[in-house]
Amino acid sequence: MKLSEQYKLIYFKDLGDERGNLVVIEGEGMDIPFDIKRVFYMYGSDDTVVRGQHANRETEFLLVNVGGSSKVRVDNGTESEVIVLDKPGMGLYLPPMLWKDMYDFSPDSILLVLASRHYDGQEYIRDYQEYLKEMQVEVKG
Repeated sequence: MKLSEQYKLIYFKDLGDERGNLVVIEGEGMDIPFDIKRVFYMYGSDDTVVRGQHANRETEFLLVNVGGSSKVRVDNGTESEVIVLDKPGMGLYLPPMLWKDMYDFSPDSILLVLASRHYDGQEYIRDYQEYLKEMQVEVKG
């Protein structure tokens, strides 16, 4: 399957009015295809920091830059693409077994992450060569 068919950009309802903006994200198939079990966010990183650098065997994620901007490189072992997250009403859905790197954080970046599972370090693949082996991609060199 092509990489662009694996991840999905999702645009959320903006219910704001003259009082300000209000973006709503609902789980369990409403806006995202999973029940939200964990929420975390990253801030205070700069344009030299790279976060992520892993794949998850079972967890699905939704990444939303609720402030500022960042880039996400997604990789399935054979293809790689960079997605710019710079709109608080846009999210990047990542299914299990996609490698992800988050980087190029603006000074005001707040990257919100919604996850389908509670944290379990055993389901993380943190070595890219191991990831390629699990994806059954020929490891070169």
